[in-house]
Amino acid sequence: MNINISARTSRLNGDITITGSKSETNRLLLLQALYPQLTIANISNSDDALVMQKGLKSSASEIDIHHAGTAMRFLTAYFATQPGRNIRLTGSRRMTERPIGILVEALRELGADISYENEEGYPPLLIQGKRLQGNKVTIPADVSSQYISALLLIAPSLPEGLMLELKGKITSVPYIKMTLSLLDRIGVPYEFKGNLIRVQPKTTVEKQTLVVESDWSSASYFYSIAALSESASISLSSYRKDSLQGDSVLSEIYRHFGVETSFKGDGLHLSRSADAAVTDYMELDLSNAPDIAQTIAVTCFGLGIGCRLTGLHTLKIKETDRLEALKAELSKFGAQIEVTDKELMLQPSGNIQNGVSVATYNDHRMAMAFAPLALKVPLSIQDAGVVSKSYPDFWNDLEVLGFTVEKI
Repeated sequence: MNINISARTSRLNGDITITGSKSETNRLLLLQALYPQLTIANISNSDDALVMQKGLKSSASEIDIHHAGTAMRFLTAYFATQPGRNIRLTGSRRMTERPIGILVEALRELGADISYENEEGYPPLLIQGKRLQGNKVTIPADVSSQYISALLLIAPSLPEGLMLELKGKITSVPYIKMTLSLLDRIGVPYEFKGNLIRVQPKTTVEKQTLVVESDWSSASYFYSIAALSESASISLSSYRKDSLQGDSVLSEIYRHFGVETSFKGDGLHLSRSADAAVTDYMELDLSNAPDIAQTIAVTCFGLGIGCRLTGLHTLKIKETDRLEALKAELSKFGAQIEVTDKELMLQPSGNIQNGVSVATYNDHRMAMAFAPLALKVPLSIQDAGVVSKSYPDFWNDLEVLGFTVEKI
């Protein structure tokens, strides 16, 4: 499905309800599989969460997770710990190009029986589940936090728990802390000191219901919409001021774009006045929140300001090479942009090309990050249905705010 999108007004008002965080949901789903006495409320309705649920419940010998990178990492760890389960874990063509060797090697150190069907270090994986006896492993600290979280989530189910050493500078710390905080909520003792994480074993947990906070990555697009509007008053639910999600840094970052955040009850409110002050240049290290890089880059371009975004090395191995994809699509609008393997540099620009058709590269964040530019010029989004990966209701919610979305 391709769409045309434009804005009927640049003065935006509305209330939006966003379902649970994909990141929190998938972590809790794995913990629920290990500890069935757990109940989860406000589960994400994203494709990734549905794939994770289906994979965990499946009794089949082959599981296809399509584009869901989180599910690939988490299910690899989970099935490696399940005695008697022999699984072929595969995904889309892009998934077979995304490395998983570091996680597989770590699991092998713990005693896992995992082999590669084709290319070494990449899916599909052949997993023979067994009771893992190891309790110590070392991995590089600058890898995707999903590798680290996958190990931490299975750690309490191991006979002796896990001592995980991270070598080098740790990136995506908030996602690691999210995982550890969820372990803490179900009563799993842990220590995180320096580059060493110790998780104690836990055979049973108390029966309880865990409520998933709404997704801050999804909120990022409304921050961008508010920033690019003439004025805005947008309420989003359900969010916590003391969020576990790294992307909650949005509330601080977008103050530089004239967007103020306030919390009330279980929601947050975004406001922007017509005379809001905007910075003339933005430099950010996003190593702890790389998923909002696309949104911020598009916001800066839409406001005509320059930026330098660093700490983006993990974007090369996402649904697409997000840095190259950003360069290609922003250039269509007239942006002067350069990227390396870990940073993005955007020059200030006062002109935005009209009527551009944005390619999405099977990447939900490309579609949603570019949508706010419709406040400046009409544009088209190719394969707009890709948003279902994390936010199926996105286009409907934009119409609530005053956008016109037409299928073509």
